[in-house]
Amino acid sequence: MDKKIFLAVNGTLMRGLKLNSNMIEAGAKFVKEAKTEKHYRCWSIKDDHPAMIKTVENGAEIELEVWAVPPEGLASILLKEPAGLCIGKLKLNDGSEVLGVLGEPWSVIGQKEITQYGGWRKYTASKKKTN
Repeated sequence: MDKKIFLAVNGTLMRGLKLNSNMIEAGAKFVKEAKTEKHYRCWSIKDDHPAMIKTVENGAEIELEVWAVPPEGLASILLKEPAGLCIGKLKLNDGSEVLGVLGEPWSVIGQKEITQYGGWRKYTASKKKTN
């Protein structure tokens, strides 16, 4: 059986970033770059990884990647994620719905909001320009 689960990732699990090996080791395959609908906000958690939360107002489209993950690989990815991150359903700007990595509301308290950057890659790129 070759069933795959589509998983949207918006931070360090993306291609070329520090936890992407967790995706590869789980047998995940990159599908496409995408964006959320305009109901998400994003924070930098100690400049280590992002946390994205769905909101009813003041949101934006957040850039992410969609991966096809074998069901048996999904648990191994999730178990290696930082505390405060979880899996939930999220809506893409094309109207489709997929599972995705989200932040728990408590995890963003006191952290820097980065929604205005539109995604983790753009936020980290902006930090390199200012250093």
